[in-house]
Amino acid sequence: MMNRSNWLQMERIILFLCLLGTVDALAQKGITFQQAPISTVFKTAQKAGKLVFVEVYSPDCHVCQSFMPTLADSRVGKSYNAKFISTKVDINQPTTREWLKSKKFYVPSLPLFLFFSPSGELVHFAMSQNSADELIRHANNAVAPSTRSQTWKQRFNAGEKSPNFLIDLAMYSRVICDTVTNMAAMEDYARQQPANTYIANTNWLVTQKLVIDMDNPLARSLVNNFAAYKKQYGQAAFDVAENILMSSLYSSRGGRYSPAQIKQVYDGLTKIGVDPKMASSRTLLPEVNAYFRLKQGALAAERMNTHVATHSLSVPEYIYVARLFNRNSPDSADVPSLIKWTAKALALKTTPGEQADLYFEQADALRRAKRTTEAKQAATKSMEIAQASRLDTKRNTEQINKLK
Repeated sequence: MMNRSNWLQMERIILFLCLLGTVDALAQKGITFQQAPISTVFKTAQKAGKLVFVEVYSPDCHVCQSFMPTLADSRVGKSYNAKFISTKVDINQPTTREWLKSKKFYVPSLPLFLFFSPSGELVHFAMSQNSADELIRHANNAVAPSTRSQTWKQRFNAGEKSPNFLIDLAMYSRVICDTVTNMAAMEDYARQQPANTYIANTNWLVTQKLVIDMDNPLARSLVNNFAAYKKQYGQAAFDVAENILMSSLYSSRGGRYSPAQIKQVYDGLTKIGVDPKMASSRTLLPEVNAYFRLKQGALAAERMNTHVATHSLSVPEYIYVARLFNRNSPDSADVPSLIKWTAKALALKTTPGEQADLYFEQADALRRAKRTTEAKQAATKSMEIAQASRLDTKRNTEQINKLK
């Protein structure tokens, strides 16, 4: 049995070991993430005079999970805790999505590391390799004004064009939704690559993550040599090609495409295996609107006639098309076609409301063509159906008054 002296000695040993464990735990402490609303985190940073580090993550993201030991690394913690007030936001949460939307940020993949001034200005971003040294490097870049992402566009305009820099700039541009800079950086990057390396793994990753313009040489290579890409990369080749073509078509620049450029999208879709009828449907409205912009109503009607002849439209679709032409056609060249489209719809099973809509659009088209007598007949028919069905007739009254 131990005497009192031995017990005291044992207690000192236990206490020492406990203290040693505590010191060791503190030494291994990683990044201290604040568990508070993002607005509170920025207020804390303002008081502390520190930058803000935000990890955008998802609990079910395996890559995010793989970073957890690195974020808990003592060297990483020492670097980040000294420089930043840190927090992490779950991209699945509505508050996170609203915050990202308010900042006009796009999240290309997870985890995404964002660095802000205390006032909320994005100064740096990183999509890092999973190592302590890399995370520390990003922290050092974030606090140095000369190396922040915030300066990259200026450096690009000044002539910096190394491939790795262009990749970083293009990704940063995607995050802040700067499409113009992304496209310019990727155009310069593609020009630097030998054409026979476009399909190589590195350039494939660049095409996947960073190319958003169908006219980029990397995108054209993917579409024009699709069989080779599909053989090497499988379904991903289709997904990437389709995404580039469709995002180009429905981007703001796509809204200015000529009919020839829209035909290029159609050709690209069919080259990668999209059914021609489906490709035609996808490019229909952009092409029709392109003809409207060019004040070529007859060609817009011709394009729609081709579609109507090869597709079975529903009554609501016929109504939509009629409204589209009545509101946007630059001339009355489409009117004979529009009357045929609405007649086709009226021959289908329709509700009284749909019948009233169709006759209303007929009247509007006939008015545009200065066929006033016929326009009055269609307008009156629409009014009668609306009245019999107890629908709102305000628009009918206004239409009939315009025809007097």
